[in-house]
Amino acid sequence: MSEPERRVDLFVIGAGSGGVRAARIAAGYGARVMVAEEYRVGGTCVIRGCVPKKLLVYAARFGDAFEDAAGFGWTAAAPVFDWATLIANKDREIARLEAAYMATLGKAGVEIVKSRAVLEDAKTVRLEATGERIRAEHVLIATGATPSLGPTIPGIEHVISSNEALHLEALPARVLVQGGSYIAVEFASIFAGLGSQVSLVYRGENILRGFDDEVRQHLRAELEKRGIHVITGNTVAAVEPCGKHFTAHLSGGLQVAADAVMFAIGRPPNVRGLGLETAGVRIAANGGIAVDDYSQTSVPGIFAVGDVTNRINLTPVAIREGHAFADTVFGGKPTRVDHANVPTAVFSEPEVGTVGLTEAQALAEIGDVDVYRTSFRPMKATLSGRDTTILLKLLVDAATDRVVGCHIVGEGAGEMIQLVGIAVRMGATKADFDTTMAVHPTAAEELVTMRQPSMRHRRKAAE
Repeated sequence: MSEPERRVDLFVIGAGSGGVRAARIAAGYGARVMVAEEYRVGGTCVIRGCVPKKLLVYAARFGDAFEDAAGFGWTAAAPVFDWATLIANKDREIARLEAAYMATLGKAGVEIVKSRAVLEDAKTVRLEATGERIRAEHVLIATGATPSLGPTIPGIEHVISSNEALHLEALPARVLVQGGSYIAVEFASIFAGLGSQVSLVYRGENILRGFDDEVRQHLRAELEKRGIHVITGNTVAAVEPCGKHFTAHLSGGLQVAADAVMFAIGRPPNVRGLGLETAGVRIAANGGIAVDDYSQTSVPGIFAVGDVTNRINLTPVAIREGHAFADTVFGGKPTRVDHANVPTAVFSEPEVGTVGLTEAQALAEIGDVDVYRTSFRPMKATLSGRDTTILLKLLVDAATDRVVGCHIVGEGAGEMIQLVGIAVRMGATKADFDTTMAVHPTAAEELVTMRQPSMRHRRKAAE
């Protein structure tokens, strides 16, 4: 085997959020960096995830805005929505962002190659597009995750994932979405907001498994108010084509007619075909690449960050992990990433924002917990007439008064939880919340005006 033609200090496989951040920071420390990306620079978040999805979320909310305006004295002609215009404008913005990412890497001195990259050993990477072999002192795997359609069922070839949903030629009149987590409820809300008739099918007892139970119940009720047919305890057993349409046969015997069937049932780590076995990189029980606190894999010199590790699969987490890796390996500043109290948002309609422990987790981990909860009709709805309520909930460690969890369902929940996340991370107490002056009139003021707990959980005294 011939010697590698070139040598670099860092070779990054995957130009998504984590890989791009790691490459740029490492280059800033003086490292020679090469990044290989087989699809488009920007990864899942920029190209086919957070960013295009949020643009569609904005589009889907205008329908409510037009309706609500009437209660505030506005009269306008009936609005008309054009899917093709939305998708074209979305595509232009994604292209702009991809160009910006590439320019940023270029200015940092990072070399970008459009190719799939495969490990030949711990320090050798082969570019499949050219066959060139690169010698790297350090390799970072940042290939993210990929949509899964689950077990093969009759008609699986007619099912789309969120990837294809972003490029549909027309807005389907009827959509069935299978899944119950972030992507499923977000796309169900998007399609419903744009005028589609939506059925949301989930195998569990309720959507958003892992979230606070009250959040799950509240969001489900809100989705159903908006006309989304939520069907739990079922899976899609078969998809039968009927002309240009489909009939989805559910495990419980129901049949649902649809013009598009989308599965959002999980995104497993993208670990196949990378040469991990050849290099000796160990896979963890969760299906992701096994890493330590510094994102080091089982092979010295090979690291992994982001969704491919299947730790907390969120873009900001991948970015933080990529930055910490570069600081550790090239900046002389060993840095661990703290994965506790990570705030997150679900851009459903209405939004969900959450940080810290759920009520069930708090009871299991702490025991003595005070629950502060309020649910009310937002001020905007008093004139618009919209049937919706906001949920705000704080969980407090009764022994220390520390706020250990915050959960919000309602307009602006994502923006609110980002700021609450700072307070929770700093160890703020309920007394700190209570002595913070309220901003009136806002929904968020309820976070600092709830004085009496709605529930006090206490451990039974030991006998």
